[in-house]
Amino acid sequence: MKKVILIGIAGGSASGKSSISKRLKESFDSDKSFQIIKMDDYYKDQPELSLEERYKTNYDHPLAFDTDLLLEQITLLKHRVAIDKPVYDFVAYARTHTEKVYPADVIVLEGLFILDSEAVREQLDIKIFVDTPADVRFIRRLVRDVKKRGRTLDSVVNQYLETVRPMHELFVEPSKRYADIIIPEGGHNLVAIDLLTTKIRSIIEENEEWGANT
Repeated sequence: MKKVILIGIAGGSASGKSSISKRLKESFDSDKSFQIIKMDDYYKDQPELSLEERYKTNYDHPLAFDTDLLLEQITLLKHRVAIDKPVYDFVAYARTHTEKVYPADVIVLEGLFILDSEAVREQLDIKIFVDTPADVRFIRRLVRDVKKRGRTLDSVVNQYLETVRPMHELFVEPSKRYADIIIPEGGHNLVAIDLLTTKIRSIIEENEEWGANT
């Protein structure tokens, strides 16, 4: 059985993690060879809380995530077993359903705290940190949350000042020291993405050669 390549992409909110993941996936043939898992879908479900109470949760702290479930499902995918991945609704602040994710040769795991968690880091073959200036990240987050997540301008600003920025400085930024590769400017850094794609392809070829000789 060929080894699954697990790539972790961490970085601040709206740093460009998803853009890099999408650009990498475009370089491969199909879902059979490449899958993306977003840590955001593993926010803890809190059905016992009202919407107002869920709104007040600090979603920028590692404890907001169900890391145990994430690790369990990563392990299954690495053993080429399909999973029912949760899907998180950022308007309702709740998990709404699950979706079937099938094993792939390459799996990208992206999220704020991918490199902060030692247990997750131990599973990764390549560790990437997306390093984007704070002002750029804030503007991107503001546009995204207002347009796609139904937030108000005031709520985005308040959340950024109260939790996003301090949690970034406490947890996300320090995790940069664990990265194998640091990519400035996210998806706009085409040179870094091309180099990363070449590296992934070389690992895939090595796996195929190993599989053919065993």
